[in-house]
Amino acid sequence: MNTSTWTQLSAVMRLELRKTFFTRRGWWIYILAFAPALLYLIHSIDSVRNHEQRQALAAANPVALYAIKQIQVGDTIEDVEKQLGPPYFHLTFKRREFEVRVYRYTNGDSDFAFNFFNGKVTRIDEEDRCNLQKDSAIFATTFQFFYLRLAVFFGCVGIFTNLFRGEMLDKSLHFYLLAPMRREVLLAGKYLAGLAAAVVIFTFGTALQIAALSWHFDKGVVPAYMHGTGWTDIASYLGITALACVGYGGIFLAAGLLFKNPIVPAAVVLLWEAANIFLPAALKKISVIFYLQSLCPLVASPDKDMSPFLRLLLSSAEPAAPWVAIGGLLAVTALVLTIAGLRSRKLEINYGTE
Repeated sequence: MNTSTWTQLSAVMRLELRKTFFTRRGWWIYILAFAPALLYLIHSIDSVRNHEQRQALAAANPVALYAIKQIQVGDTIEDVEKQLGPPYFHLTFKRREFEVRVYRYTNGDSDFAFNFFNGKVTRIDEEDRCNLQKDSAIFATTFQFFYLRLAVFFGCVGIFTNLFRGEMLDKSLHFYLLAPMRREVLLAGKYLAGLAAAVVIFTFGTALQIAALSWHFDKGVVPAYMHGTGWTDIASYLGITALACVGYGGIFLAAGLLFKNPIVPAAVVLLWEAANIFLPAALKKISVIFYLQSLCPLVASPDKDMSPFLRLLLSSAEPAAPWVAIGGLLAVTALVLTIAGLRSRKLEINYGTE
């Protein structure tokens, strides 16, 4: 790349970075990126509050965990009260034919609800304190099914489709086209600026989510995790987020350049990515989300409440090797950008028809 081309590329990137980061049209992108972190922070605050309440209840009415575990379905109320003492909470519902009661006990960490019907235990519900394993599964599920498929996806739609289509609507693209600059340089500059903005916004959002979710753990839990697989897992999630911006960014930049209404191809891609879990193994590999999920440290399982019919439709495919997933995404992005670059050579603007 000669000096003149590099100077032009740098100038385009500087102009586009300012517009991308500070555009009034893009405020909702920041909400998509940072809203999950706020929800995780609320979850952490709630977990700390619940733990403090349980500790206070356990101090006032101490109950040992081994004693709670000895209670079985079929035991009577008298057996439970003799073994555990009075509950910290109870609820009674009476009718002529039956009586329903709920007793709640806690050992300071977990909460147990004993459901009685006509004086006998019919069900025991246990609510454990959130731990690292449980929260890791929550994060993996949210990251794969919401953050990648929706937040990063729609964020890239908003950032990259506007790089060309937005300027056509604002009737300002002709200033670039009149400049003595190759169209491929213009496209590369816009893509790199959009990619830099998307990567910064969404990787920062991912880092905030991890920090917010880790806030409620006891001292020593997070350092021990970081000395284990923590740094590798965090680097993986940040890298996957960046790769999602690379792949979706290339697709939607091309959509904004090739289509007058880029929402139509965006909707098609969204439906294809959403249906990936139900597609045959061969078709799964023709999507961005398949390769992103292949790189995730923990593969999220489908919702346990999913209907049996939908579970029958699920199909499985062996995750791609890391080098295949990364290389495949980069190769497809390069191909899409090459096609967009060839199209940009013939780009003409007629604001009256746009």
